[in-house]
Amino acid sequence: MAVSGARELADALKALGTEIAFGLPGVHNLPLWEAFAEAGIKIIGVRHEQTAGYAADGYARATGKLGVALVTTGPGAANTLGAVGEAMASAAPVLIIATDIPSTLRRPGVVRGVLHETSDQQAMFAPITKGGFTVRAADQIGTTVHRAVRLALQPQSGPVYFGVPTDYLREAVPHRRSPAPHRKPDGDVPDLARAEALLSDAQRPLIWAGGGALRSGAGEAIGALAEKLAAPVITTFAARGLLPLDHPCLAPNPVHTPEVGELWDEADVVLAIGTDFDGLMTQNWLMPQPPTLIAINVDADDAAKNYPPDLTLVGDARAIIERLLPKQRDGLDDITLRLAGIGRRVRQRIRDEEPQAYDFLSTLDEVLPMDAVLVSDMCVAGYWVGGFHRVRAPRKLAYPMGWGTLGYGFPASLGAAAAGAGRAICITGDGGFLYACGDLATLAQEQLPVTVVLVDDGGYGMLRYDQEQEGVPRRGVDWDSPDFVGLARSFGVHADRVSGFGRAFRRLLGEFVESDEPNVLVVKAKLKPPLNTSPRWYRKTAG
Repeated sequence: MAVSGARELADALKALGTEIAFGLPGVHNLPLWEAFAEAGIKIIGVRHEQTAGYAADGYARATGKLGVALVTTGPGAANTLGAVGEAMASAAPVLIIATDIPSTLRRPGVVRGVLHETSDQQAMFAPITKGGFTVRAADQIGTTVHRAVRLALQPQSGPVYFGVPTDYLREAVPHRRSPAPHRKPDGDVPDLARAEALLSDAQRPLIWAGGGALRSGAGEAIGALAEKLAAPVITTFAARGLLPLDHPCLAPNPVHTPEVGELWDEADVVLAIGTDFDGLMTQNWLMPQPPTLIAINVDADDAAKNYPPDLTLVGDARAIIERLLPKQRDGLDDITLRLAGIGRRVRQRIRDEEPQAYDFLSTLDEVLPMDAVLVSDMCVAGYWVGGFHRVRAPRKLAYPMGWGTLGYGFPASLGAAAAGAGRAICITGDGGFLYACGDLATLAQEQLPVTVVLVDDGGYGMLRYDQEQEGVPRRGVDWDSPDFVGLARSFGVHADRVSGFGRAFRRLLGEFVESDEPNVLVVKAKLKPPLNTSPRWYRKTAG
């Protein structure tokens, strides 16, 4: 049976589990919209291609599944690059499906001036993707997209580019059944016994868990290992929610607080799981090298690029941890009491030094639904959430600290909400929200369960703080805010405003998150940045 190339692509994605895609139509990709509908894949139409990329990222982080962004040729594809870079830095499995100019009009080595033409569209994505595929013949569409999806999902996951000349979408091709997903079996792990001995002999063991631990589903195994070792567990931004909030070994705050940083400084053996120790987590690598470092990672080079391990176990985090059998240790009660004390001291410091932030965090803890997914932007309120909100479960926080892309929060929340994983709560500032405010139209049209908490401080609050700390005049960081409530309402989205994070904020946020409709809550407030932002790191250098 012959089908169009567009239908072959849609059927292949459907067979691989795709149910939702995010996209914007263009003259070259229109056949895909019809084919996706026929295959039973819903396309949520957005108002900017960058939103398609961010929404696919938000969907992927909320579900662990592939996020799909569908864009058109040339400028449409280029508009996704910021979002794709964030997905790459945060290991979000995203497939960018971009059409290209007709193969019949392409002349190798010459840019002829065809509509939307670039000399090498795939090359634009090379630095910020795991890999790229451009279909060279219509009958290769199905097999090529399968390879692309497999690459995106296999550890370490990440974005992949898939390009197809537009004329192939209408060409008749033989319909083929897509091959079953390939999974490489877990093999033997050398040095497992040595790792067990090092952990058994440790006097002050510590577990550092990163995004790879969360993506592998290793939380339960790590929790059990931590109790056995009586070892505190520090989670990176990407691993927030890995352990239950009441787990006796969970460090309650980020390592940027001095009390949690002491746990690292004192440890004689650190077990690092699924992490590369990036600069934002380590205060630009000012944390000292541990006396003994054991790394578990799917990529030995990734594990060693910042803090060289004494021992590396290469493979899936959950599979390896489930096989670790170090000796049972005493002292769990002591660790639990110490961690509880750290949590109390840090909360009291926040209450004393930044009461608005304390009220903000307390309200989130009290009023958010249990299944809510928080999606934070690169804004001061988002930094407080990323570092100090009590994340209740895996995949309940999406935080763009991989690449640090401003404007992530609102469009990514559309993808998280579309995933059906719970109401999405977007924490954004006025600057970041304006990047994609046109997609209020998408929010209204799709009636996605999103509550936007928009903290309006009249400019770029973090950059304003930086200039103030440097003692230089404020330039480029202040503006007159638009009427955000009126803006949202003009799109048909319910909105209201409050001043500060007091009782009115608590009441309205409680009402908004219980609604079945999308809404926007504008908060006029200025927050001081938290300790997990670089100007306030307690580990300093001369530079």
